[in-house]
Amino acid sequence: MKENFELTESFTLIAGPCVIEAEENAVQVARTVKDIAGRLGLDYYFKASFDKANRTSLSSYRGPGMEKGLEVLGRIKESLGVKICTDIHEPWQAEHVAEVADIIQIPAFLCRQTDLLVAAAKTGKIINVKKAQFLAPWDMKNVVRKIEESGNRNIMLCERGTSFGYNTLVVDMTSICEMKKFGYPVVFDATHSVQKPGGKGTSTGGNREYVEPLAKAAVAAGADALFFEVHPDPDSALSDGPNMVRLDGFEQLLERVLKVRGAVCGTGES
Repeated sequence: MKENFELTESFTLIAGPCVIEAEENAVQVARTVKDIAGRLGLDYYFKASFDKANRTSLSSYRGPGMEKGLEVLGRIKESLGVKICTDIHEPWQAEHVAEVADIIQIPAFLCRQTDLLVAAAKTGKIINVKKAQFLAPWDMKNVVRKIEESGNRNIMLCERGTSFGYNTLVVDMTSICEMKKFGYPVVFDATHSVQKPGGKGTSTGGNREYVEPLAKAAVAAGADALFFEVHPDPDSALSDGPNMVRLDGFEQLLERVLKVRGAVCGTGES
């Protein structure tokens, strides 16, 4: 069995639109964020979903589907030379997604689904598992064991907020410290953590103004990577608009976050 997965020496950034909308939009975000990551010395993975299977409303936009979505992600990967992160919702998708994705992401609501975890693990890819909104961080040990016992130690764990009453999430930064005890990198999802699940009735709301302070707190607490949903015009996005950050201010946001990391961790980025 492999040794525990470790990230590169460069700080890792996972970022992109919530869902694939038009291909041109996805390419724009991927190219822009790749350039930003290059200037800031970050190890970059482009993330976008081909299907949002857990939307609040039946009428909400879900994406182009797996076949078309993987074609788009494959073209972005080849043309721009970026690594790809995308999520799966059913076990049979894992093998197909592994042909394109460098990171297979497990959605928070599905993080305890044994068949899904096993199928993802068997691809040998990096598996980024989002901690469910209803789980304590120490409960993720059982998730980790399912993947390890399926022969894969390429694991990342992701903090994305915890349910705190109706339509509200709260982030406990000690969750990052707790999950790091398992010996794997911990990602902080700065944009999903500010969601208001179902907060707009037929869709999810959010408070993007809190993305930056939470990201700063996360790197100070020891997060090994950051996850952001980024869009040229979040207010017109087809999914997760209220919690996404604007593409045109993303580099400055990252610079400020990295200054905090540099000051706390002594990385020289301050």
